[in-house]
Amino acid sequence: MSSDVHAVSRVNRTKAQAKASYDRMSSIYDYFAGVFEQKYRNTALQRLNITRGETVLEIGFGTGHCLQQMAEAVGEEGKVYGIDISSGMLVVSRRRLEKAGLWGRVELTCDDALKMPYADNQFDAVFTSFTLELFDSPEIPQVLAEVRRILKPGGRLAVVSMSKEDGNSKLLRLYEWLHEKLPRYVDCRPIFVQKSLEDARFHLLVVTAVSLLGLPGRLVLAEKPLPT
Repeated sequence: MSSDVHAVSRVNRTKAQAKASYDRMSSIYDYFAGVFEQKYRNTALQRLNITRGETVLEIGFGTGHCLQQMAEAVGEEGKVYGIDISSGMLVVSRRRLEKAGLWGRVELTCDDALKMPYADNQFDAVFTSFTLELFDSPEIPQVLAEVRRILKPGGRLAVVSMSKEDGNSKLLRLYEWLHEKLPRYVDCRPIFVQKSLEDARFHLLVVTAVSLLGLPGRLVLAEKPLPT
């Protein structure tokens, strides 16, 4: 493990390995990770304050819990999009949305968010929970540049992520060691969330520090600035 306390661990598994892993986990993901993530993603989603008629996107939609809430919020006049690398997650999410009678409001894509198939200034809001930290360090600015491209001026972005902003605790260093030694199983890792968003020229509106089973995290609400 690097001696530099400011370094962010790299992602050492391939995209193919990530896809295969989440495809395998898709049918059981809610039983072990979903409960842990629910509180934080719901809080961030509330702060995003999606309203009727809006066009919104979730990056890394997983098993579709937030997609369902977003589809309910936009109403029949709005539209929800989702992008996720895992086809298994897409199957689970579609099943959830069909059961809720909301599939007609949602369009899902199985792809990498490094280059998203959406138009410039298309979305009123973008949401991503426990996903940004899955991208390798050089990829995070690329993802955020894509988000900035597809958001309308004044559009909102809500991010939930593990964070290194509070320094390196013993537990955090242990977690990063596990990430480096077992990259296919411990694939996410803490990143500098606030700095990444600021470097991507987002305006931070609300930043909340949270504890994720003793590991530091951030809930951040930001916006794409209006043209000057």
